[in-house]
Amino acid sequence: MESQSSKTEYPVSSLIKKRRSKRAYLDKPVEQGKINSLFEAARWAPSSMNEQPWSYLYATKDQKELWNKLFDTLMEGNKIWVKDAPLLVLSLARKNFKKNDKTNTTAKYDLGGANAFLSLQATEMGLNVHQMGGFDAHQVRLDLNIPDEYEIGVIMAIGYPGDPDLLPENLKQREVAPRFRKIQDTFVMNESF
Repeated sequence: MESQSSKTEYPVSSLIKKRRSKRAYLDKPVEQGKINSLFEAARWAPSSMNEQPWSYLYATKDQKELWNKLFDTLMEGNKIWVKDAPLLVLSLARKNFKKNDKTNTTAKYDLGGANAFLSLQATEMGLNVHQMGGFDAHQVRLDLNIPDEYEIGVIMAIGYPGDPDLLPENLKQREVAPRFRKIQDTFVMNESF
């Protein structure tokens, strides 16, 4: 299924224009080579002092126990559509620098950059990534034994885009609606705030 491109005010990469957070997934596993490429893209994201504070825990649908542990922490509204996603990924950020154990105040920012690289790589390979904050982070930490030194980021549902007609009507409408972004004048300044 071809991704529709968004209309931008100024020229940007075609990957940025095509990237969407879809909810409809094909019943098709993501190949291990493509999974490896997603994390390779994240690996090459920039980070403060080249700390690379990100870590990822992933589960394919074939790994039923682990996939279900991630799935079970999701809010009910996400479970409706995530049930069809063949790959779930939990992103994490190490809170402190390794070299001096001081707080890394940009760790979560750096994780967001790595997640963005991963998302654009997915778009390049015909995959969809939908990042979610709607889950029980405390339960994830308990169920997956996440050490306290890591801050929990997002859970991502990843897979090949499916047929929006198979979604509940309210989600279908969101799936096919054009993407909307604020215009630059509302968030870009070149003088004092």
